[in-house]
Amino acid sequence: MKYRHIKGSEIDGHLDIIISENEDDSDGEKITWNEVLIHGDPAGLKSLAKQLIYLAELNQEKVENKYLPDGAREHLTFRPNLELSKSSVETTIGRIDSKGERKFYSSYKIKDNFEAKKHKN
Repeated sequence: MKYRHIKGSEIDGHLDIIISENEDDSDGEKITWNEVLIHGDPAGLKSLAKQLIYLAELNQEKVENKYLPDGAREHLTFRPNLELSKSSVETTIGRIDSKGERKFYSSYKIKDNFEAKKHKN
């Protein structure tokens, strides 16, 4: 897969990405949470899928250091009123593993059942 060092206008169609702030009262205790909502027409959703596949298939090790230095992670940023709808929030999708070191960033917390699922297959 060829690396695209110039990015922009990656999304075709209509794509809306918003954060929904939710609140519930459970037994007198107020619970709040955020939810990311992604909606689009077929062209917008397929376009987002193509960007996710691009990131997943990219061999970061082969990208020139002037574009992606060791320790960096490839990512794409989508902006309201450019790639996304006006009602969207700026959204970045990217690789969690770094080039060279292949480490995840320090704030990442693996899900509890990851190892059990990994050994099941």
